[in-house]
Amino acid sequence: MKKKIKKLPKAIAIAIVSLISFIPFYYTLIAATHSTDEVMLGLSLLPGSHLIENIATAMNGTFWVAFKNSMIVSFSAMFCSVAISLMAGYGLAAYQFKLKRVIYNFVLLTMMVPSVLGVIGYMQEMRALRLSGSLLPLILIWFPSGFGVFWITQYLQNSLQMELVESARIDGCNEFSIFLKIVLPCIRPAIISLCLLIFLWSWNSYLLPLVMINNVENYTIPLYIQSLGNEHRKDIAAQITGLLISVLPLIAAFAVFSKDFIRGLTEGAVKG
Repeated sequence: MKKKIKKLPKAIAIAIVSLISFIPFYYTLIAATHSTDEVMLGLSLLPGSHLIENIATAMNGTFWVAFKNSMIVSFSAMFCSVAISLMAGYGLAAYQFKLKRVIYNFVLLTMMVPSVLGVIGYMQEMRALRLSGSLLPLILIWFPSGFGVFWITQYLQNSLQMELVESARIDGCNEFSIFLKIVLPCIRPAIISLCLLIFLWSWNSYLLPLVMINNVENYTIPLYIQSLGNEHRKDIAAQITGLLISVLPLIAAFAVFSKDFIRGLTEGAVKG
């Protein structure tokens, strides 16, 4: 009984923080049911009657084009970035070689530099390669993921038992088979966590598509939502509705892989 009483303040604090965190999301849901004029008038706590109209406006003919483009970009970025991070992270965690510490420190250094600083140089590079305006620059930017390499390296160092790898080598298993049959299953939570994070970041990316994409056919979801309205006035209600629709794939992905995602965030941070 005393233990329950001691835990009560913590439970109350968590409930209050959760409620405060839910308020912006609730207002966004309510705003999606009002017209732009009603949204501009101020905060409303009750639902309106314009939800169907806002959904129809947000999901017009070009919505599915932008949705398809975002899916292509996010899945391609996720698969390529995670694959490269897995190979680089395993190399840094499991092998000893010259300049290993230098390479690892360089990976850490790339994480400390704001990515926005490289946008102009990257844009000029893509223009020189005649890739500007296509979806490829939005995918290629995720190939060298410093965070991904760091994430996999740390998880392997903390969670992978090298005795299993050594035993497999003694039994005659080659390095590729060790990687596929031993390493990947052991770090499944880390892989799923990294997949979700890369997918989330690429799906929500706005600045890079803004400076790289100049035709409506290649718009991603963030650019499409920003374009709702006309040259005189933005349709804020439709933008809010489009924003809510755009997060549904992210919510679904997290709901399916939530246990592995949480395990990936926690297990890799604890020295095993």
